[in-house]
Amino acid sequence: MRPLDGLRVLDLSRVVSGPFAGRMLSDLGADVVKVEPPEGDVTRNWGAVVDGLPGFYFQQNAGKRALCIDLKTDDGVDLVRRLASEADVVIENFRPGVADRLGIGWDDLSARRPDLVMLSISGFGQDGPEVDRRAYAPVIHAEAGFIGRQARFDDRSASDPMFSFADTHASLHGLVAVLSALRMRDATATADTPGQGQHIDIAMLHAMLATDDYSHHTADASPVVRLGGHVMDAPDGPVLLSGEARYLWHQISRLGGVEDPTPPGSDLAAKIAHRDTAMRAWVAGFDSRAALCAELDRLEIAWADVRDGATIHDSPTVAHRGVFTTVDSGAGGERRVVDSRDPIGTGVELEIVVDGHRVIHTERIGHVPDLLACLERLGERVDAADRDGALGRLEETRQHAERRALARAVGPEKATDLAPRDLEREVADRLVIPVS
Repeated sequence: MRPLDGLRVLDLSRVVSGPFAGRMLSDLGADVVKVEPPEGDVTRNWGAVVDGLPGFYFQQNAGKRALCIDLKTDDGVDLVRRLASEADVVIENFRPGVADRLGIGWDDLSARRPDLVMLSISGFGQDGPEVDRRAYAPVIHAEAGFIGRQARFDDRSASDPMFSFADTHASLHGLVAVLSALRMRDATATADTPGQGQHIDIAMLHAMLATDDYSHHTADASPVVRLGGHVMDAPDGPVLLSGEARYLWHQISRLGGVEDPTPPGSDLAAKIAHRDTAMRAWVAGFDSRAALCAELDRLEIAWADVRDGATIHDSPTVAHRGVFTTVDSGAGGERRVVDSRDPIGTGVELEIVVDGHRVIHTERIGHVPDLLACLERLGERVDAADRDGALGRLEETRQHAERRALARAVGPEKATDLAPRDLEREVADRLVIPVS
């Protein structure tokens, strides 16, 4: 048994901020149904493709069921409304106002299910002076001051980090908020009335600042003092020493015996520079990395190997905790994925099955009849007479999504030559799952 067994989640989100929250809910046991547009989530275009699934998409969506629904059609919108009426949680990260215009916003969905919990993630919140701005993680990194601060203290040109902090911070805040809202719903439910539903408004900018340990400088209007790590050249590659520079110098000079090279009468800036040079020379002067690390441990200085993506697997802790787990690709092979189970403390085994271009948790949906049965379990009544037609349309949609990805890679003219032109015209106005 897992903590969220029986919880039903409809994930309308794309890319990272919403899908990551859905992924964690799935790992906790929730049955998460991901809805994608006809062209598929854009992350289907990023990463190594294994058994038909790119790595980026796989990482954020492992464990979910995937449906393709065209929200530009009235029938598609109606289907999402009915799916949402049977869901406990809905996740979306459209720009504010888009869900309302489509007819699947909070007012529409909560009218059908008053105890619904809806998580909306956006760059600047659901209202306010910047509500209409397009926002992705790099935009928030810049607006939150992270990029500027890093450039200033690294004395280099500003650049965006290769880590979508703003997305993942918003996801984690969203996860906490959803679990809190579900607890409130349970606490307010009675035998005759459902519990209290909630619309959760997560602004990526707000989440970024709330998790920034330097935000107190902004609140207090105080000068920023850099804390954290110092990367230095060392035997067999760079090493990071963690701690304030004054603490590092105290340990290395008083306990390690390094003499202060600062000339008498030097100002503070010169003293800092001379001591930094001395510390770097001391680190680089060891005969071996093992000897350096042993001495750092003796001096009670926290240190780290500066790894790149190719050497993360060499970390003894990563190996011990099983951070990378192997799952069935559903196509006769296996694939590695980061297991989010341990960081959120489920204490249970992660079960992931992947089938074709759909990602499923504990259940394989290999054919459309199985997929329609899934919808029936969510409360949908599907016209059994049109199941063969549904199979054809789902296959067309899959081919269309694959061609769109191919067109980005090799160009639209070549991609068109590889598939019938009339298929694209037929798919343009499709409804993926026909309902009566």
